[in-house]
Amino acid sequence: MKFGYTIIYVPDVAASLAFFERAFGFPRRFLHESGDYGELDTGATTLAFASHTMGALHFASGYVAASASAQPLGIEIAFVTPDVAAAHATALAAGASEISTPEAKPWGQIVSYVRSPDGTLVELCTPVASA
Repeated sequence: MKFGYTIIYVPDVAASLAFFERAFGFPRRFLHESGDYGELDTGATTLAFASHTMGALHFASGYVAASASAQPLGIEIAFVTPDVAAAHATALAAGASEISTPEAKPWGQIVSYVRSPDGTLVELCTPVASA
């Protein structure tokens, strides 16, 4: 078994790709000509976006769209960076909403949270310190 993808269902795949490119510096790997699916080049595990139209095809009984929820969903994606404050500021400048400012955690990480325009909860954090 290998973790291959995280797919986030969004209102506008191209807009989500563009935001994540601007906010976090991940280059676009692929956008299907239909506009219903796209991927970013994020390393070993692919971060992908699919349209709500595609989500409706997969989940006949529906699902909770992050973009429609006033509160962030109980799931996050985390990006590790040596400079959380700079990454946080860049994300806000690109259109993210601030959930919490960079904060030192008792286990040695600096962590902040933002929410992308499509509703995705994003953790920005330093690497976990070695014990």
